[in-house]
Amino acid sequence: MQIIALGQTYFSVQTRRQELTEIEYSMLTEDEKGFYQRNLTKKGNYSLNQTAKKAGVKNFDKFHNAGYKGLYNGETADDIAKRKGLRYREEILDNMGSEELAANLFRISQTESKLKKIIFKEKERQIRLIIILGKILEKLLLKMVVQCQNIYQHLKSL
Repeated sequence: MQIIALGQTYFSVQTRRQELTEIEYSMLTEDEKGFYQRNLTKKGNYSLNQTAKKAGVKNFDKFHNAGYKGLYNGETADDIAKRKGLRYREEILDNMGSEELAANLFRISQTESKLKKIIFKEKERQIRLIIILGKILEKLLLKMVVQCQNIYQHLKSL
């Protein structure tokens, strides 16, 4: 009973925390929402880059452009920057409203989630391969032991 009561209390507190966050967020100006979403997107991009690196991504420009192409109907980062009239080296994400940033954050989080699943599957595959190789080595070693014993017995009989 106490565990159930603790669980109920925990979820009540979490629900109230989320309600307060939503109320506070709704009171922000568009610029403040944009700044908040930009910060989340920046953190999301950092996390995605770390995951992509673990997954073996080498060309991060091409990787990120693939994400932009999916969200922006085939447009690359350069295409988006040109459409928005940005200067060289001006950040695309710094020139988005809160809703566009939220869409990018969703793209980033879904991409990272997919990459983590791929990494996990690859690790599982590697573990299975190591087990198979271990079994092959075990059989090979057993054959070698038997052959050595046979040779020893043969030499002993001479």
